[in-house]
Amino acid sequence: MTARTVFATVSLSAISLAALGGFLSFSLANNFYQNRLAQVLSETERAVGSVQGTIAAASLTDETALQTLINSVVPSLEISGGSGSRQVALLRSPGQPQLQLFQSPISADLDLATIPSELREAVRESSGILTYTPVSLVRDSQVVPGITVGAPLTLPLAGSFELYLVFDLAPEQQALMTVQNALALGGVILLLAISLVSYFVTRTVVKPVEQAASAAEALAEGKLDVRLGEKGSDVIAVLARSFNKMANNLQQQIQQLDSLSRMQRRFVSDVSHELRTPMTTIKLAGEVIFGNREKLDPALSRSAELMQNQIERFERLLADLLEISRYDAGAVTPDMELQDLNAVVGAAIASIEPLANSKQTEIVVKLPGKPVQAEFDAKRIERLLRNLLSNAVEHGEGKPIVVEVGENNQAVAVCVSDRGVGMTKQQLERIFDRFWRADPARQRSVGGTGLGLAISKEDAILHRGWLQVWSKPQRGSSFRLTLPRRTDSVIANSPLPLPPRTMEL
Repeated sequence: MTARTVFATVSLSAISLAALGGFLSFSLANNFYQNRLAQVLSETERAVGSVQGTIAAASLTDETALQTLINSVVPSLEISGGSGSRQVALLRSPGQPQLQLFQSPISADLDLATIPSELREAVRESSGILTYTPVSLVRDSQVVPGITVGAPLTLPLAGSFELYLVFDLAPEQQALMTVQNALALGGVILLLAISLVSYFVTRTVVKPVEQAASAAEALAEGKLDVRLGEKGSDVIAVLARSFNKMANNLQQQIQQLDSLSRMQRRFVSDVSHELRTPMTTIKLAGEVIFGNREKLDPALSRSAELMQNQIERFERLLADLLEISRYDAGAVTPDMELQDLNAVVGAAIASIEPLANSKQTEIVVKLPGKPVQAEFDAKRIERLLRNLLSNAVEHGEGKPIVVEVGENNQAVAVCVSDRGVGMTKQQLERIFDRFWRADPARQRSVGGTGLGLAISKEDAILHRGWLQVWSKPQRGSSFRLTLPRRTDSVIANSPLPLPPRTMEL
């Protein structure tokens, strides 16, 4: 975040400085040029006036006197050598009579290309007004800017001429380059200063925010004792105090909930253990009464059957509570052995067939043509599969149930699918919660405890496996159990798709 902020600040500053530097450079160049142009025009005006005044004051009687005067006056306008030189040329206007002895004076090193024909035409049509144009001059093999200024001039005995002064702007260009270099150097120094200031300011502001973000991540990971340092009274300090207050409240709430959860688990465990002895006595007495129900009158016989069913249901609930208590206490140790998953699936189906027959539900089994070997606790996996199968029978609405077994190099899997009522997304989110039923009335009719899927999930986790579910209303449900082949391996992907290909999506 600091790097991005500094980069953005420096980039925007560089763009701004470049725009400002370009504007200043253009303004300075224009000012230098306009000032020098004003000087050039002023000097040219004085030079033309001086030449005209000298010629007007002289008494010229012949061509030789004119040539002598011009040769003495015009070359005096020239400034030669180095920067800021000024060259002169006196050119005859076209259509004038050619004198035999008169020669137009021109500076020795003047390139007549610096006096373009467009300028000469403009001078002839100027009616005495100074005319100028920017030109390029060659000085010591380098091209420098210049200005050529022209004015019409009338000479006695010779007619119309044009006086041109070519000014060298190399000093102004050098001064402009010096200023531009100074601006560029100043811009670089200013940009470095902005970078340093931006870095330190950003670190001052961003570092506490980064610390707060790190603390929030640590808090989310369960490190409830993390806190921020509280210094000063600025916004960052207020943020730190608010965060610490929130963390304290959250820690207290979590500790209270954890304490209540431990108390609840302890209560369930204690009650479950305490109920085992009286439950055993009640079960024995109930079995005696149930065994002699034929000797009782019909009303008492029916009561004996109902009592026996409720005793069996209560016994299952007590067994599930004890199992959950062992998981909560971390006292569950699986009996892992290399076994054939097909055999365990067959045993689970055999135990659930009476219930399936009573519901007129067909169980379709798809097994590989060879044993599917993996390391797992057979009793727990069989119990898990029985629970999945019983749920499928109860919710399948009499439609066929498909049980499919698959394997790959890392894992084995079993998928139990029904085409019953299915579940909504809200129901799927709570499917593995304890004591939760998607349809309480339906579950009570077969004596479910609401702990079966919660225990199944714990069994899958105990095997370092996955228990996943797919379901859609009126489409059915699919539960997929995936187990690693070996206890020390990790599952990369399940051998069976979810939902299975047999389901109509």
